[in-house]
Amino acid sequence: MTHELLTIGRISVDIYPNDIGVDLEDVQSFGKYLGGSPSNVAVAAARHGRRTGVITRTGDDAFGTYLHRELRKFGVDDQFVTPVKEWPTAVTFCAIKPPDDFPLYFYGRFPTAPDLQIKAEELDLDAIRKARIFWSTVTGLCQEPSREAHLKAHEARDRDQLKIGQFTVLDLDYRPMFWASEEEARGEIAKILPHVTVAIGNDKECAVAVGEGTPDEQADRLLATGVEIAVVKLGPEGVMAKTRTERVVSAPVKVETVNGLGAGDSFGGAFCHGLLAGWPLAEVLDFANAAGAIVASRLSCADAMPTPDEVTSLLAERGRLVPAFAGAATPREAVSEGAAS
Repeated sequence: MTHELLTIGRISVDIYPNDIGVDLEDVQSFGKYLGGSPSNVAVAAARHGRRTGVITRTGDDAFGTYLHRELRKFGVDDQFVTPVKEWPTAVTFCAIKPPDDFPLYFYGRFPTAPDLQIKAEELDLDAIRKARIFWSTVTGLCQEPSREAHLKAHEARDRDQLKIGQFTVLDLDYRPMFWASEEEARGEIAKILPHVTVAIGNDKECAVAVGEGTPDEQADRLLATGVEIAVVKLGPEGVMAKTRTERVVSAPVKVETVNGLGAGDSFGGAFCHGLLAGWPLAEVLDFANAAGAIVASRLSCADAMPTPDEVTSLLAERGRLVPAFAGAATPREAVSEGAAS
């Protein structure tokens, strides 16, 4: 199978409280969900009908079995998800205190986690080369052997040899607890950017990657590395995407926030759907922005990923532009697009 989206990196079991607005020590009950940003992005794109897969590692334990089951439930290919006997599956707790306080507590990630044990020699480079979109995150660069594996995967996708309709995406997902310093992260990011065609991050993440500055300055620095589309999230002002010939801004799609943690992953999966569909950049950005807003209004991440109909309904309700043919990719569409690429 040729994947329309193949992601690499973090996976975990997310333990989210059923009690909203209280500190973690006061929570009485929890729900269990699939988590981990690249895995959530694959789930989000699968909800839009895309053929997706994940390259990652779990522990050889019950939580690993659970994550395989969840990936299959969501229609995500798990053939590149294998167990690591030495380390337990990572678990992430959070407190949910809307509108903007969602502290994360990582367990089973120090000194390492199974998904940081992906080895370069284990990669299916042919599958990586053929994928229409290959998606990785900065977190996967934080330690070996994952760092070498990510670099080898990107080197297999020569940016100058990509076909029309192929993209290589770097999520600038910087999490300081996994790094010795911002300088260390910037050095590793610099090794990956020459292979990337799309970079996505918020102000802080872009600052770690290419230095402080205005959103336009940060986008221009990303473009100067050879990136074709630089996406800078503007917080309450929405999100901007910039190419060498175009600059578009999508205004925020306001909702009542329940849990903001999965919004960026929903944005990513919807953004990939729009890229694969070949929509104009402004339509891709609006669709992704609305998809992110929907998940922010819900409790969980993977389970909360919206369908195309839910996204287009929200866009229409808010008087925003709805992309033509914005439904889920059908088998016929997916086959024709795969042939075209």
